[in-house]
Amino acid sequence: MEKPGQILVFDPFRLDPVNERLWRGAELLPVRPKPFAILRYLAEHPGRLVTKEELNKAVWPDTVVGETSLKGYIRDLREVLDDDPEAPRFIETVARRGYRFLALVQRHDEAETETTTPLVPAHPYSDHGAFVGREHELETLQTHFRRALNGTRQVVFVTGESGMGKTTLVDTFLRQMPSDPPVWLGHGQCIEHYGSGEAYLPILEALGQLTRRDEGKRVINTLLRYAPTWLAQMPAAVPEGELEVLQRKVHGATQERMLREMAEALEALAMLCPVVIWIEDLHWSDYSTLDLLASVARRREPARLLVIGAYRPTDIIVSGHPLKGLKQELHLHHHCEEVAVPFLEEPEIRQYLTARFPHHQLLPGLGPMLHESTEGNPLFLVNVVEDLVRQERIRETEGAWRLQGTAAEVRASVPENLRQMIEKQIEHL
Repeated sequence: MEKPGQILVFDPFRLDPVNERLWRGAELLPVRPKPFAILRYLAEHPGRLVTKEELNKAVWPDTVVGETSLKGYIRDLREVLDDDPEAPRFIETVARRGYRFLALVQRHDEAETETTTPLVPAHPYSDHGAFVGREHELETLQTHFRRALNGTRQVVFVTGESGMGKTTLVDTFLRQMPSDPPVWLGHGQCIEHYGSGEAYLPILEALGQLTRRDEGKRVINTLLRYAPTWLAQMPAAVPEGELEVLQRKVHGATQERMLREMAEALEALAMLCPVVIWIEDLHWSDYSTLDLLASVARRREPARLLVIGAYRPTDIIVSGHPLKGLKQELHLHHHCEEVAVPFLEEPEIRQYLTARFPHHQLLPGLGPMLHESTEGNPLFLVNVVEDLVRQERIRETEGAWRLQGTAAEVRASVPENLRQMIEKQIEHL
């Protein structure tokens, strides 16, 4: 296990366990909390087999997680690390058993590496083009943030189907938040379960992040005063020797008490510092988390609080998830707002190509063809373009990017990972 304040280095990456950040050179890479936790655990135990059971216990100690979800997180990590599962440099799959971290891991004191850390994080798409076509949605989030700073609590749902860039949109918004005043940010992620999941899982994850950062002591003291039932569920945040006393104190607490405590605790935290809570994949959320969102949204007390929840509309319709009715009811009474992430239009695709391929001499018809074949889905667009680069159908020659082959040949190319994703979505529907 690494010492506090140490950075895990495996060329060309640096992993900061305390601040939950992954760097490649001077670029900050976007990694969601659960994949980051998996990567951290694997990097902490390099060279040996980590079984699926051990990994589940380390990352989800009180939750049963399906194998499909675990495989999805590993796939996300491989994309971030640019790791080929057929010839891995970092994460090796041991069939039916688990995973092994292959890279040599070195540990350095944080002070040794901080000089290479940029003051302003790089954009998530800085190596694969520009953040395009989301200016209006980004400005809308910034408007809600300004309202929250003025004391009007905000609950915003960011909606869009798979691949529409909801995470990238919120990531960009968070990275562009001003540093003055400082903001306390907690990020939780819902998980697809087979059976009932742990109540309030994403909220507890977000609070856990707050307790581990610089503001941790103030957060813990506030929870101890206003929400002891919640603090009792975060044993790592409770001072040694006090957990048993706290658990006896809150024994038998009702759900109503927990809802009231957290609503008051968030308001108390927001008095100390503006608070932003971001919850991903609400279409998989447990029902208790929805009850808390509703309780927070309906309260009238002023609070410098912004809650952002992202979800896929189709998933809640197919599954009959109560989030659909809750959002409609809150929206009807002006307790929440929705930011729908649209498909990219053809001019925005051309803008992406220009940013991705400076000085390009691509066919004029490539933009319309990509728009037709991807329908403006950002994930599809990026994967199709990168697949064309890997196949050298888009290649840099004589200082300019050029298209090799005809538009018809390009149109017929569908990356295997997208093919599998589409088949999965069709099967789900």
